[in-house]
Parts: sequence; C-alpha cells; structure tokens
Amino acid sequence: MKTHLVRTHRSAEDFPREEHLAWKIAEVATDPAPVPAETAEMIVNRIIDNAAVAAASLTRRPVSNARAQARSHPYSPGATVFGIDGTFSPEWAAWANGVAVRELDFHDTFLAAEYSHPGDNIPPILAVAQHTGLSGADLIRGLATGYEIQVDLVRAICLHEHKIDHVAHLGPSAAAGIGTLLGLGTDTVYQAIGQALHTTTATRQSRKGEISSWKAYAPAFAGKMAVEAVDRALRGEGAPSPIWEGEDGVIAWLLGGPNAEYQVPLPGPGEAKRAILDTYTKEHSAEYQSQALIDLARRMRGRIGGLDQIASIVLHTSHHTHVVIGTGSNDPQKFDPTASRETLDHSVMYIFAVALQDGIWHHERSYAPERAQRPDTIELWQKISTAEDPEWTRRYHSTDPDEKAFGARAEITLKSGEVIVDELAIADAHPLGARPFAREQYVAKFRTLAEGVIAPDEQDRFLAAAARTPELQAGELGQLTFAVSDDVLARAPKSPKGLF
Repeated sequence: MKTHLVRTHRSAEDFPREEHLAWKIAEVATDPAPVPAETAEMIVNRIIDNAAVAAASLTRRPVSNARAQARSHPYSPGATVFGIDGTFSPEWAAWANGVAVRELDFHDTFLAAEYSHPGDNIPPILAVAQHTGLSGADLIRGLATGYEIQVDLVRAICLHEHKIDHVAHLGPSAAAGIGTLLGLGTDTVYQAIGQALHTTTATRQSRKGEISSWKAYAPAFAGKMAVEAVDRALRGEGAPSPIWEGEDGVIAWLLGGPNAEYQVPLPGPGEAKRAILDTYTKEHSAEYQSQALIDLARRMRGRIGGLDQIASIVLHTSHHTHVVIGTGSNDPQKFDPTASRETLDHSVMYIFAVALQDGIWHHERSYAPERAQRPDTIELWQKISTAEDPEWTRRYHSTDPDEKAFGARAEITLKSGEVIVDELAIADAHPLGARPFAREQYVAKFRTLAEGVIAPDEQDRFLAAAARTPELQAGELGQLTFAVSDDVLARAPKSPKGLF
C-alpha cells in the first residue's frame, strides 16, 4: 500500500491532475492486477449475504416503494430487481436493490476513521454488469475495486466528525468499481468519481434524532448516482475538480478545512485488492457496534438472576459508540418506546435491554412495537447508559487487528450493591471472534432469512448460481437474483401512487 497526502490546494497553485486523489483512485480502478482467490471467495459470500437481507426486507414499505419506482422503468437489456421478473434500467435496479439490502441494516460493515457498509457497492456494480452483459469474472474485478476504495477512504477520512453522512465515500467507490467492471480509461473513471462524490455528499441528519426510511435510501441513492455519473463521464462530461482538494472543495468546506491533511492508503501498481478481507458481516440485525454487546448480554444474563434486581447498567465503550448509538448522542428518541425501527436500531440501550431479557436477537420480533413497549423492557431500558472510555476509543481506531475492538465493558449494579462486570471486544461472528462467519454461516443466514419468502427450490438455484459467480459467462449474471410468489409480494403494505 502507498500512502498519499491529501490536502486543500489554492486555485492558483500548480496542482497537476495526476496528483488529485480522484485520479489516484482512478489509477487503482484501471490497474489490471489480478484478484486473489480469497478476495473472490469473500465477494461470493457477500453476494449471498446481500441477497439474504434483501429477502428479509422484501415486503417492508420502503423496499416495496423503491421496487415500485424501479418497476416504472423497464429496460432492455437492463438489470434485475430482487423479487420480481423482468429487467429494468440499471440505475433504478441499483436503487431498488440498494434499498432492499440496506433496509434492515443487516449486511457487512467496516469501521475505522469513518464507518461504512461496503456491501452497498454490490447493487450498482452488479446492475451495470447485468445491463452490459458482462461475466462473473468481470463482476468480481469490479466489486474488488468497490470494496478496496470504500475501505481505503474509510480508513483515512472521517466524515461523521463534520456531520457528513458516510455514503460520501460510497459514491466514489461505486463509480470506481463500475470503471473497473467496464474496463474504462483513467480519465473517464476520474470524471465519474468526481461527479459521484459531488452528488452524494450530504449531512448526517439521516442518522440523527427521528431516523426515517431515508437511512436505507441514502446508500441506494449514492449507488444510483454512481451509475449515472459513469454514464455522463462515458459521454464526455466532466466533474468539479479537484473535488476533494479544491479551494472550494470537499475538504476545505465540508471536512477538516483548508489546513486539514489526510493520509489515504491505496494499493500501488500491480498490488492486489484485498480490502474486503478486512470487513465483517453481522450475525444480528442491528448497528455493528451493537453486535458484540448483544453477544455480551447473552453471556451475562445467566449471572444476574432476576433482571428486576438491576439498579443500573453502564456500558463503557468507544467515543463512536457512545455518541452515535449511546447516551452521548443526547437523542431522547433513543429511549422512546414508540420510536421507529431505524431509531431503535441506533439505540444500544434498547438493544442491550432486549438482548438481556430475551437471550436472542431477531430481525423482526426484537423491534416489534409490542416488544419495544413492554413495561418491563421500558423500565430496564431507562436504567442503561453509556460512557466513553479512552482505551475503548483507542482500540476502536487501532490499525492492529488483534487490538481493534468494537465492544464494551458492561458494569451491572444490582439493588443489593453487587456489581457484575464483563466485557467483549469483538462480536462472535467477527473473523477473530468466537464463531467467525465462513461460507457455511453465510448460507445458513440466507436460508434463515429467506424462509417463508423464497421457495426452497429457488433458494437452491440462487445459492448454486452465487457459488459459481467467478465462472458465470457473459450474459449469465441475471442468475444473481431471486424470484418470489405474488402472494409474498402481496404482504407489502399499500402505498399512495407517486409520480412514476
């Protein structure tokens, strides 16, 4: 890996295009380095993972509405949309599938200076691959780039510190991945990256306060914008530049300011793209920083006895967990029993309370209104708070995989005065955890979430096609979707008609 210094430059400075971060990313995208076998294997796992969570969310209102929008844009050759027959304009297929993948916040994650769900790269890159009739090998190359650029940007550039939503790293990574997929030239990819960043930079209010369905729509919008950016760049249209480093660019006015410097690592010429191997998926349908805490609650509940004997619980954790999903956010909605699923998903206090009571976590039942409004849950929930611990913050940002941690230390004080303490650094399903996910676990997750949604023979067909992704020939990528019956789609709530 080569580290690049990225900072603001005045318009009058001599700052050649080849030094722009967008150009350096485009060079990575156009580098013909082969994809390692282990990278390809993990990409297949994440294709299965995305389909699993899409199946579980298929009948939810935001997903149904996004699918209805895509359905209004049929196109040939086009791309597929989860759950329905036909092909659709690729940017709208990317949109619908992106919402389905993100709706339950249940797919892969990478946390560093910023946080991300790198699997959000799959819907737009796959949609373009299907539309253009490319092969599985082409798709693997494109997705390796999407993951690589997403992870490298997340390692280096913090967005949430400046209240910018993390999908600002997704627009550029998806555009770069599409550039690799299509074998585009460096200049074309450079322009697409700039356009994608410019159109996908927005505030974090989508993940603050009363969190709405836009939390799922925001990454899908970034993927859609990446597809459109590539289309315009192919037609010869340019982008604001230098998009990150310009005097009125992203760094100067949206991030650290004119004097900020960032150290961005990128693969050197000929270096393999392996960043996906540093990412991790979720066993539980909750914000990633909750994964280890759900496992910790399950482990501690047997030591407590009656939960009504709890006086207070303090979760000592990282700055990020404390201020984003903990009491450091100062969001009263995180204690609201009538809050949306999206808000409860971002309340570690609620999640720890339910995990203590139930000993399990379910992607639907654990968020049901009747579950959130149980009096004993509300009572326990109100007793839980978070506190930032500098050591957990240091470990959160550590680059040493053996030290990096996303968990917490729980101190449970009983009414008797007894204090029960335990901690867990990483989730059980993490690559270094007690029960790391491999292909078997990804398939099991798919089977579980697809039950009652996708017929068993269709499950078998999809899993067989996904396993063969690297060998799929040109025009065969349409197999990487799934169909469901009309009865399943009829479960979706009815919505008012829109413009399309």
